[in-house]
Amino acid sequence: MKTIPLSLVVAGVLLSASTQNVQSIQYDGMVHITETVAKRLNEVKIGEPLDAVAVDKTIKNFFDQGYFEDIWAEEDEGKVTFHFKEKPIISKIELKGYKENDEEAKKSLLQIEKGALYDEKRLESAKKRIIDALSADGKMDSVVEIETEKLDNGSIRVAFIVNEGAEIIIKKVRYAGVNSINPHEFDSTIANKEAQSFGWMWGRNDGKMKLGELQYDPLRIRDFYMQRGYLDAKIDDPFVTVDFDRYEAQMSYNIFEGDIYRVSDILIFQDNSVIDDQELLKIINLQKNKPFNIKTFRDDADRIKTKIADLGYAYVQVQPDLRKDKEGKSVDVVYRIIPGKKVHIRNVVVSGNSRTLDRIVRRELFLAPGDLYSLSNLKDSRNALGRTGYFESNTIEEKRIDEESMDLIVQTKEAPTGNIQLGGGYGSFGGLLLNVAVSDRNIFGSGINLGVNLERSTRTKNYSFNISNPRMNDSDFSGNFSAFKSQTRYTDYTVSSTGVNIGTGHRFNRYVSGYLSYGYSTNAYSDINNSVTSSSTYFNPFYFQDYSKSAVTVSGTYDSTDDYYIPREGVSFSQSFEKAGLGAQADFWKSRTTFGVYQGLQKWTDFDLIVRYKARYNYEQKLGTDTNALPVAEHFYMGGIGSVRGYRSYSLSPTMLDSNGTVRRVGGRQTFSNSLEFSFPLVPEARMRAAAFVDYGMIGENSISEIRRGGYGVSLEWFSPVGPLQLVFASPLGSKPGDDITHFEFTIGQRF
Repeated sequence: MKTIPLSLVVAGVLLSASTQNVQSIQYDGMVHITETVAKRLNEVKIGEPLDAVAVDKTIKNFFDQGYFEDIWAEEDEGKVTFHFKEKPIISKIELKGYKENDEEAKKSLLQIEKGALYDEKRLESAKKRIIDALSADGKMDSVVEIETEKLDNGSIRVAFIVNEGAEIIIKKVRYAGVNSINPHEFDSTIANKEAQSFGWMWGRNDGKMKLGELQYDPLRIRDFYMQRGYLDAKIDDPFVTVDFDRYEAQMSYNIFEGDIYRVSDILIFQDNSVIDDQELLKIINLQKNKPFNIKTFRDDADRIKTKIADLGYAYVQVQPDLRKDKEGKSVDVVYRIIPGKKVHIRNVVVSGNSRTLDRIVRRELFLAPGDLYSLSNLKDSRNALGRTGYFESNTIEEKRIDEESMDLIVQTKEAPTGNIQLGGGYGSFGGLLLNVAVSDRNIFGSGINLGVNLERSTRTKNYSFNISNPRMNDSDFSGNFSAFKSQTRYTDYTVSSTGVNIGTGHRFNRYVSGYLSYGYSTNAYSDINNSVTSSSTYFNPFYFQDYSKSAVTVSGTYDSTDDYYIPREGVSFSQSFEKAGLGAQADFWKSRTTFGVYQGLQKWTDFDLIVRYKARYNYEQKLGTDTNALPVAEHFYMGGIGSVRGYRSYSLSPTMLDSNGTVRRVGGRQTFSNSLEFSFPLVPEARMRAAAFVDYGMIGENSISEIRRGGYGVSLEWFSPVGPLQLVFASPLGSKPGDDITHFEFTIGQRF
């Protein structure tokens, strides 16, 4: 813009003496604006006398577009030419010293893409956003420098060099006027907390000031009071003093608590009565004569909205209100409901599924064209898509058409469902290992799960094939088939197994499914060390009798989680019963129970923290009188991922001593294990998380508590290019001499 005055002066000199009519208009050096647009911006008209004022306005119009560094005009015998010098292109843009590897953060902070025109104002705006973000993180006196370099091709390289300032540590927080509540309870709600000793440890307060959250902390404290009935509570903005020599701060709040209000009445007013008021009162959790709770008040409003929206009133409005009686210290709770009209689904549009077939997406939706709107069905549709594991994310947008119809826009983002593994390794037991595995939970986007595994080592051979369809012909029926062949050579014997499984299932509703399967296998021993069988108590010959197994398994599952790999809400439960003995030597029954509950805490903590609790219980009972009616290979074992981490897989087991004093693991008839996990984001843009966990389990032959062990540690959860990968770093709790301990394990393809 600095060149505008000079350009206009030149234009005036060149054009002031011209009295000819304009014969033609040319544009030289113009790239970013088309000639059609240029004509609309041009005040100079062909066939009219050339006017310097019109040229002036035209140049200003072009400059306002933001594409040009300089513009000037020339006239030669009625031919007017506008010359343009465009701003250079930014061919490379960098952010150094802050959020360097966070692409999403870079986009939001810089808001300048590669290929954009060089504009100093935009660079200064980006610089300000970076400093504001650093200040919000509690970094004071941060410096951001902008480096530019003109490259040989005429483009510009721009680099933002960030020198992060020091963090302010809150050394003391004082609360004046607090009488009825322990101020330490505020720590669960506010962002700016007083530093604690060992603040760097997980679960402790590090005291780092978050300036961006400072204005919201008084509101959080007030909300804390209102959850306990203090409707008159007032919290002033905090008074903050900062020692910039030490970068330490002290804060003080002035608080007026007031009195506790109790609920005197709950009133419902419907503009149009669409549901009995008593039906709504049943789902309201606030109770008369109890202290008012603002959180319950809001949740009740949401429950009312969901209840009415499930009747088809998609645009229902619930307007909650409070009528306070200051003298009586009571409050009437009022919900005014404006239901609007019933809404039907006009169309369902599916997008983003570049691989998965449309019908696979649509069969998981509980709303279709022509259906009456239901908010619960909409939420359950999102969760059902998440449980498939086919998509990294999904959203369902409600596009309003009119008062009585809407379209649903289903936007999905495909997740990697296939794994190809070519691997090798060396183990102290198996020796050299080679592995080839191909699996896909959604092969060709059809929803069919297919897997082939080939594994061979010095001691083992494992080959397996499985195929399953969770929705045969898009119905509520499922089917599966698998076959396997394995051989394992132990120190004193070799066992070989061959078998097949076939089954079917049925989905009874959106959460509950049942399964029925049949499996047959033969198990044979070879290369038996006869000196062992003749000299040991445990290794008696009958343990090496070949046996066959023919079994039917009946199972049921309940799953209301919202995602297959990383659920943030919901419950999962499964129960199976296996009965063996249908024309084969093995004759027993087994029960397997699993349970999991998942809860995301982001709504309360402003942080994507997920709490998981998982439990497993197994039990078996021998039925036949034959010596191998319940073979040792059918017993339960504990240890490793899925039970108690910190111990090698299948290493926790009741044992027996042979005549030589050698300990032999024989497995248990019942086992229980459970885990508590806290999962949090590590590198969000790479879909990488970390989790801290504690495990505890028990196993026994006659009593479940014969062996009790625990473990703790951390794990890395990553959606890697080869599929979901979990790396586990664990240590044992309560280990005993002789336990087989391991500090590292990993899995690929399993839900976290």
